Amino acid sequence: MTSVGVYDDTTTSYNLGPARALSCRECGHQIPLAAEFACAECFGPLEVAYEFGTVTRADIEAGPKSIWRYRRLLPVPSNVEEHPNTEPGLTRLVKADRLAAALGIRSLWVKDDTGNPTHSFKDRVVAVALAAARQLGFTVLACPSTGNLANAVAAAAARAGWNSVVLIPASLERAKVLTTAVYDGTLIAVDGNYDDVNRLATELAAEHEDWAFVNVNVRPYYAEGSKTLGYEVAEQLGWRLPEQVVVPVASGAQLTKVDKGFRELGNLGLVEPTPYRVFGAQATGCSPVAAAFKAGLDVVRPVKPDTIARSLAIGAPADGPYVLDAVRRTSGAVEDVSDDEVVAGIRLLAKTEGIFAETAGGVTVATAKKLVETGQLDPDAETVLLITGDGLKTLDAVQDKIGPRAVVPPSTDAVREVLAG
Repeated sequence: MTSVGVYDDTTTSYNLGPARALSCRECGHQIPLAAEFACAECFGPLEVAYEFGTVTRADIEAGPKSIWRYRRLLPVPSNVEEHPNTEPGLTRLVKADRLAAALGIRSLWVKDDTGNPTHSFKDRVVAVALAAARQLGFTVLACPSTGNLANAVAAAAARAGWNSVVLIPASLERAKVLTTAVYDGTLIAVDGNYDDVNRLATELAAEHEDWAFVNVNVRPYYAEGSKTLGYEVAEQLGWRLPEQVVVPVASGAQLTKVDKGFRELGNLGLVEPTPYRVFGAQATGCSPVAAAFKAGLDVVRPVKPDTIARSLAIGAPADGPYVLDAVRRTSGAVEDVSDDEVVAGIRLLAKTEGIFAETAGGVTVATAKKLVETGQLDPDAETVLLITGDGLKTLDAVQDKIGPRAVVPPSTDAVREVLAG
């Protein structure tokens, strides 16, 4: 170790591909790769620092049809796909012309991550976390979760033959409870909100040295999985960056890592480093980042969540300040929408493009609509919306608002009467 901010030994006992150190996002201090998430110098968050070497489009295109095609850009072993895992990624990018017409956007794409193994983008980050945790010597996969992460951790652990410990708020949607419990890991409901659950997980991580809490003690590696959303969007667009992207914000890590992924592709010469704008989407009932953005603040003040968009209900988002940095640097914005607008967004996406999104997807669509209406999003610029979870996970959000148009006897006359209006 030399002076603060410089780690001069690139050798490591861990096989984590191009990852070379952990670097503080605040002061730049670097430490060797380890299961650490906070800087010892300033307590800032740590993230993975790399030496990528040469990576070509051909290298990537020849890889597996999963996120492991980008393994040379991730903190994972070169043979990562040989270990049992859920093989997430390479989900479809949908040209959304009918939704575009409804929103008044000239060119619109939907990145549909509902096609992942447990039907959300969390399979990406968990797969990377598991690969790193295996190298770091952990034996149990764990997490605090608002739902989607619970599903992904329980499934990934089952596939890998690991035990899992998942902590959730007791108020979580029933569908997400069941789709976690089915994998037969240890599922514990906590009487509190997500921030209470997260604090408990941090305490437990200190007590159980063999537990890899994916979004706590191995968070620097876990968060890198979200870069693959950015990589895929660029590759699926023919190796180019979109002009605008709208990303739902919970902890904020997904937005910051998509932005990081775009910048890495440009720096490596895999895409032309064209300008792009990043927009964040929150539900009004839990919108601390949007509030900070609108107030011109650099500090995100915690709030108590109160929204149907429970997968985004993180009142003290760890990456909130970095979301503000990314959207301001790219001339984007962070906006929020009401629960009624969330439901309307879910229904609009479903009826125009045949994609049933969970509440987070409703937030993204409704926010895009609001951004266009308020003149913040350019309707003439090519835009990508990230849809990160399946609507079957949050049926309670729409169950009282949709259903059969009529209940009729089995006769053609009765059907004709309904069709006539």
